[in-house]
Amino acid sequence: MTEMGGTLTRADLADTINKRMGFSRAESLQLVESVLTHMCGSLSSGENVKITGFGSFILRDKAERIGRNPKTGVEAPITSRRVLTFRPSLLLKQRIAAAAASGRVSSRSRASNRRTPFLSSQLDAR
Repeated sequence: MTEMGGTLTRADLADTINKRMGFSRAESLQLVESVLTHMCGSLSSGENVKITGFGSFILRDKAERIGRNPKTGVEAPITSRRVLTFRPSLLLKQRIAAAAASGRVSSRSRASNRRTPFLSSQLDAR
C-alpha cells in the first residue's frame, strides 16, 4: 500500500504480519487467508462480524420495492435481497478524521470516501 491513499491488499497484510510478528511469509499469508475465510464463512451463514476498534460487517435484508428507470421513467420491481454493509467503529472514524486533519490522507482518498447527502441520511437513519 502506498503512503498516500493506495489500496491495502492481502499481500500487504501478510507482509505486515511477517515484519511485526516474525512469522514466515507463507505463515503470514496463511493467517490472513484463514481470518478472511472465517469472516466470509460467518457472513455466509447469516452472522454479522464485529471487529472491535475497526467496525462491523452487517447483513441487512431489503424488502422488495418498486424502482424507476431514471432514463425512461418506467417502473420496475426490485426483488428482495440481502446486502452487506460496513459500519466503521467510532475509533476508526476518529483515526481517519485525525489523519485527514494532519494531512496524512491524500485529497483523492478523502474525496472518494465522502458520502452524498442522500446516502449519509440513509446510513445515519439506521
